Amino acid sequence: MLMVDTTKNTMIYTTWGSRNAKPVQPSVAAKLISKAKRPLLVVGADALDSDVISKAIELGKKGIQIAATGHSMQGFKNQNVNAKYINIHFLATYLGDKNWKGLDGQGSYDMVIFLGHKKYYVNQVLSGLKNFTDIKTLAIDRHYLQNADMSFGNLKPDDHLAALDELIANL
Repeated sequence: MLMVDTTKNTMIYTTWGSRNAKPVQPSVAAKLISKAKRPLLVVGADALDSDVISKAIELGKKGIQIAATGHSMQGFKNQNVNAKYINIHFLATYLGDKNWKGLDGQGSYDMVIFLGHKKYYVNQVLSGLKNFTDIKTLAIDRHYLQNADMSFGNLKPDDHLAALDELIANL
């Protein structure tokens, strides 16, 4: 099995926030997702630009609820995954509400996984979740997202796809 080291190159390009994400290996990320009671995969429109959308579909087929943000919903049509469209800022607001029953009405989420977002956009959402909720956040994006609890490092596109493959294989 191929092992991609996703804990290196965690250089921060921006400086907001005081607590930074811990770098995480794909196998550890998979274990954390497996142990979560109600994980939510939040997929952004950048996932449509490459094979990342196919990896998100594979994660959805493993039983993870998908929140499609931006125009990423078009990548999930006719794919037999549980994907619902929602604006990412509304989602962040709902995630902060302990009484929110989730996209499927089954209850709140204990882990939120981010994939396929613009860094400057999703970091604001992650900052709010980090500072105002108890939800664990995991960024499996190509870029290090310091406002998540855990994140892959800055990866080349091919290494990112290999890391996602490793994560999926370990679920």
